[in-house]
Amino acid sequence: MSRIIAPIAAIVAALFLGVFWWMTRQADDTSPFAQCQATQVADDGNNIGGPFELINAQGETVTDTDVITEPSLIYFGYTFCPDVCPLDTARNAEAVDLLTERGMSVTPIFITIDPERDTPDIVGDFAYNLHEKMIGLTGSEEQVAAASKAYRTYYKAHDKSDEFYLVDHSTFTYLVLPEHGFVEFFRRDVSADAMADRVACFIENS
Repeated sequence: MSRIIAPIAAIVAALFLGVFWWMTRQADDTSPFAQCQATQVADDGNNIGGPFELINAQGETVTDTDVITEPSLIYFGYTFCPDVCPLDTARNAEAVDLLTERGMSVTPIFITIDPERDTPDIVGDFAYNLHEKMIGLTGSEEQVAAASKAYRTYYKAHDKSDEFYLVDHSTFTYLVLPEHGFVEFFRRDVSADAMADRVACFIENS
């Protein structure tokens, strides 16, 4: 079934990418991170990211300031995702390890967009199995929707009468620095090596 749905999800993602593209332009010299950015978000990213309140793997309510205590790579997905989410989050985990080898500490964060199925235990196990540092977050429908809106992500669940329903969603990974907030996003086609290089540049120039 996933083979049938995958092309549809790809089309939806491509359409969303087109909508997201209008917010981006080539980096210019006015940005403090101009040498690091492959793209620069319009308005310097001021409209992306921000406060959120979610629930961690221990069932505790946490805020963005509780979890973003160092450079962080944030990804919105869901644990029942058959292919895209595991691949993207594994790429993010690999980039974190590459950065560790350079002496740079980065936290990978996974925020579910399927809180109905992704309980704290489930999202916590999913995150830990990908990387021991990865933080898994869930919450109420309202909390998740608010976090998604803050980062301008897209998601839409298929018919939930099917217990194996899929969820269409955007697939960007966001780099957030505690002192600067959101500074860059990464598309799916960025390799772990390339991601590590760009994140290292931001860290070195922050």
